[in-house]
Amino acid sequence: MFQEHLVSVVVPAHNEELLIDRVVNGIQAFVDHIIVVDDASSDKTPERLDALKSQHGNRLMVIRHAHNQGVGAAIVTGYEAALRIAAEKHLIAVMAGDAQMDPEDLPKLLGPCARGEVDYAKGNRLITGEAWKLIPRTRYIGNAVLSLLTKIASGYWHVADSQTGYTVITAEALAVLQLRRLYPRYGFPNHLLVELNNYDFRVRDVPIKPVYNVGEVSGIRLHKVIPTISWLLFRCYFWRMKEKYIIRDFHPLIFFLFFGLLLTGGSLLFGGYLAYLRFAVGPISAVSAIFAAVCLNSGIQSILFALWMDMERNKELK
Repeated sequence: MFQEHLVSVVVPAHNEELLIDRVVNGIQAFVDHIIVVDDASSDKTPERLDALKSQHGNRLMVIRHAHNQGVGAAIVTGYEAALRIAAEKHLIAVMAGDAQMDPEDLPKLLGPCARGEVDYAKGNRLITGEAWKLIPRTRYIGNAVLSLLTKIASGYWHVADSQTGYTVITAEALAVLQLRRLYPRYGFPNHLLVELNNYDFRVRDVPIKPVYNVGEVSGIRLHKVIPTISWLLFRCYFWRMKEKYIIRDFHPLIFFLFFGLLLTGGSLLFGGYLAYLRFAVGPISAVSAIFAAVCLNSGIQSILFALWMDMERNKELK
């Protein structure tokens, strides 16, 4: 128990035979339930979990996927298992199976949710400045790019380090979310933020310690992950605009977004056509060039104004 709340920790694991013992044994005694979801490991992770089960008894629940479904799907399976645990006050955390999350940071994440200040607390490794020294440069830059895109897609402009999977959510909030429509792999935490914003849940960043070089083996391939998650966030942004600002509560920012995209896209096409005429035919009308520039400027301003209105609409969700 933590501040009169039942605490469950979901641990997604795939081929973590070297570190799963460290993760499970390192979770503090106040945690009531540890739910490890073995995402079809092909190494000795299942054997290690069987041994841990004999040590921890009913406190440890092990769920195995018959086929590898991705880290997001493993977290969803753990979330659903946690929701089946009846409790009036229940907090559910996520800690990865690769020992890159310091268990000493768990109380800091649980605190804001236990006090009723937020519905979802997530770790942020970037606040202290240590991350620049510890995180590999390519991953740091990739994280920064995806964090910016996640701010736009999710509407949580105050949130950074979007790829951190060290989180805590209240059972009340979790029960509302449509978990099975979330992206099942590395884009899961980004997509979850979009889902949370759709229901106006409060989210807060909590400083945590970055942990690296403990024997973890990263399965992330940046050249594949960044384009995939970027496309996911592009689709999520327009999905959220539709769900939140048209279906649930019509908001005038939709007009600015629509005309901004129309003007920007149209002016770029018209400008490209003018460029073609200039090089293929000869001089073009100055009025046409000025018209394309004015439309482009107006379109960009409208899009920026729509982003600003979205930021204002969500600024209290922290």
